Amino acid sequence: MGTSDVFANLSDQLGWQEELYKDLHRRPELGLQEHRTSERIHQELKDLGLETTSIGGTGVVAVIENGEGPTIMARADIDALPVTERTGLDYASENEGAMHACGHDMHVAALMGAVRILVQNKNAWAGTYIALFQPAEENSKGASAMIDDGLVNKVPHPEVVLGQHVMPKPSGHVFTHAGPMLSMADSVHITIHGRGSHGSMPHLSVDPVVIASSVVLKLQTIVSREVEPGEFAVVTVGSLTAGTQANVIPDRAELRLNVRTYDTDVRNRVIASIERIVRGECEAAGAQDDPEFDYYDQFPLTDNDADVTDRISRAFDAGFEAEVLQPGAPATASEDFSELPDAFGVPYCYWFFGGADQEKYDDAARNGRLQEDIPANHSPFFYPVIHPTLETGTRAQVLAALEYLGK
Repeated sequence: MGTSDVFANLSDQLGWQEELYKDLHRRPELGLQEHRTSERIHQELKDLGLETTSIGGTGVVAVIENGEGPTIMARADIDALPVTERTGLDYASENEGAMHACGHDMHVAALMGAVRILVQNKNAWAGTYIALFQPAEENSKGASAMIDDGLVNKVPHPEVVLGQHVMPKPSGHVFTHAGPMLSMADSVHITIHGRGSHGSMPHLSVDPVVIASSVVLKLQTIVSREVEPGEFAVVTVGSLTAGTQANVIPDRAELRLNVRTYDTDVRNRVIASIERIVRGECEAAGAQDDPEFDYYDQFPLTDNDADVTDRISRAFDAGFEAEVLQPGAPATASEDFSELPDAFGVPYCYWFFGGADQEKYDDAARNGRLQEDIPANHSPFFYPVIHPTLETGTRAQVLAALEYLGK
């Protein structure tokens, strides 16, 4: 059976996939609260005759065994974001303050479609296919929750793990890249301790607002003056809070920072610089108590294996029409996907597929308006066009699977 035969009935199942996608989009759930989403995934897999297992709370895994052969794993994330949707879609979120603003509903629908194709075409492949639906990617807790719940001992050991993400790129295209694909991320909560006083008596204070303001400015020099040109790093101060009254100098200020890097050495240097600058400013101002640093929402580097990426790229090049496969590039977003293959000690490939309307994207590019006209992931206006995004994501998962399991 050839690849074209495997996809012969893809058009027949698109109605089912679209209904699944819209249902998930209407009813988004936040990380580790995806109870209805998890139940729907369980039911769809059971309707395909598969046994399912709950791992990591709301995570779902189905193992499809089909004779002797390799074992591979494919992952889709299932959680939504605390964003209020503003797309105006007729299938927009009905859950106040929650939205699938990152396309995880599309990931679920595409992987589910791939599972259905593989189940219905078992004569085209041999081995074991593990479909993993992971919760809580957005808060970096989902992959670790599944691992802590014994994932490695509850499923067969894969030789490779595969994943994909819909992005604000032209729909109908897939994008692969060997090496760093997504950055590491570290969020830092910094508490600066000063000495409070009456607003009219600043000489009796150690003003944490002034210290924090100086810190924010000094932090801007890390990337511009301490990171070597050509190396990548981002240091963003997303929040600075202090005090509640105009005539009261508070006793503390709090900052929340986000750091993005592709290289561990660069990451360590940047974090060391952040702590050095904060401590130095506190000492210079005469603060008696040391600042506090709390690191959270930490994401690992997504670093695609060169050999696996080459195989997947060749499979896409052969299985898609001409020019569907495009060269990818590292994105500055972050994921916890790589924790899964790292737990098994196996290589992986993580690719992008486009979700933006091709005509709208081309028009925005011609007019230099990509940032204005093509909403990015996490925007309240973000949504992938259903077609051909759904078909592309489904075909990509199947082609990647057949590269390892195909007869």
